[in-house]
Amino acid sequence: MQSSRPSNTIPFAVACLGIALFSGMDAAMKGLSISLGAYNAMLWRAGIGVLISVGPYLFRHGGWPSRSGLRVHLLRGAVTAIMAVSFFYGIARVPLAEGIALSFIAPLIALYLAVVLLGEKVGRHSVIASVLGILGVAVLLAARIAATGDRNLFGVAAILLSAIFYAWNIILMRQQALLASPTEVAFFQNLTMGGFLLLAAPFFAIIPDAHHVPMLALSAALAFCSLLLLSWAYARAEAQVLVPVEYTAFIWASIMGAIFYAEPVTGTTIIGASFIVAGCVIAARGGRPDISKLEAAI
Repeated sequence: MQSSRPSNTIPFAVACLGIALFSGMDAAMKGLSISLGAYNAMLWRAGIGVLISVGPYLFRHGGWPSRSGLRVHLLRGAVTAIMAVSFFYGIARVPLAEGIALSFIAPLIALYLAVVLLGEKVGRHSVIASVLGILGVAVLLAARIAATGDRNLFGVAAILLSAIFYAWNIILMRQQALLASPTEVAFFQNLTMGGFLLLAAPFFAIIPDAHHVPMLALSAALAFCSLLLLSWAYARAEAQVLVPVEYTAFIWASIMGAIFYAEPVTGTTIIGASFIVAGCVIAARGGRPDISKLEAAI
């Protein structure tokens, strides 16, 4: 008997394309973060993102989101603002592939997010997964300490902070996609994130030189297209199905880091990433947090 359950193949493939575009955006934002600083790179990218996304949103909708939808938009905007600035601060100081590898710790953090929010118990698989994840981070951190100074360690710390917020963002992405269309998600993602970043503008904002504008526009366009694709995918498949897609970012980051920044992919980076990904796979096979309850609790 043929199952009536919809296939996850197309959402999975669309999410893979979305991650590839996001990786391209990461590569563009690394250069901008080095030149402008992570905060200003994100502030101006968000502003251009609003201009890019407002037309499609008004054409498709033109109305204001529901109260529950607006609440999720605001919450994800705040989470993303912290997550993005921390991440881009980090990758301005460490190789792109290494930064992506460190960010893979996020799905393991999500396991303990379920403990905090739902009171779930940590099972044996989760403990093994966490040990592997910590071991992977330790390998990457040891390589940083051996090769560089304190400035790069601050970058590692920033990426780990970003991973904590990204673990939350994974859940919010699924919840947001169920409440809003892709064009609404993309528009309000830029609008709310930019609004939160504007709060610090009197202290940190600078006007970028004209030669930075094309790269800012490119990064905003890549982020917009990626948000559309990922929102479409997350509306059609559960977060636990699509989380493994995140690991393809390591391949793209390795390629783009080598091409645009002459960053070699070291053996320790591959080993560290392998430990972290192995931990995530074990955690996934051993049981995941109850996504529906977690969404309802946020």
